[in-house]
Amino acid sequence: MTGLRACPFCREMFEASEAQTCPACGLRLEALTKLPPSYEALHEDPDEPLPPHMEPLPWTYARRGRGLLLALAVLGLAAFFAPWVHETAPELRDLSGFGLARRLGWMWAPAVAFFVMIPLVLTRRSIRRMRGARVAVAFLAAVALTAVAMRLLFAPASTLLRPVRFTWGYGLYATGAIALLALIAAAFFGGKRDDLSTEQPRRGDEVLH
Repeated sequence: MTGLRACPFCREMFEASEAQTCPACGLRLEALTKLPPSYEALHEDPDEPLPPHMEPLPWTYARRGRGLLLALAVLGLAAFFAPWVHETAPELRDLSGFGLARRLGWMWAPAVAFFVMIPLVLTRRSIRRMRGARVAVAFLAAVALTAVAMRLLFAPASTLLRPVRFTWGYGLYATGAIALLALIAAAFFGGKRDDLSTEQPRRGDEVLH
């Protein structure tokens, strides 16, 4: 078969030394291995369609936890700029997560985690990729939750020379709650692989999964 040449139009085959052009079509013969499959071959043996769990979904697809995680990530970023601390001593001021992060570098962790979560979830456009990103999304949510827990557990201490009085703001608690919800949602990201819908036309006799 490697030595055969064929007409690109009618697919009549000839030996390499037999002819240079097709007697019927007048087209230059090409090596059979370089020609794409004919229409008849494609019709008899079509390419196998993608399984439903690997099909690319629309960018706007919001089911199977995708929309929920995107919403939580956006809310987590918004909560980072809400009041986290109401300080009355040694200064009278309110600090957001952003304000705390400018003083303590590790406090950037929640903002970075939620910021990275948005493109991570948004680019997962198949059920297979959603399920494969569960660990990564859960890790980011855990980072944000850990940062909030560390802030609550290790509060600034007062001294005789520098008294510290403050109360935690709703932004800190909101960030922790959002991170916890995202951690739970990450465990179900992509849903189950049972009874999957499909967007591709199929013959009906394929083994889908």
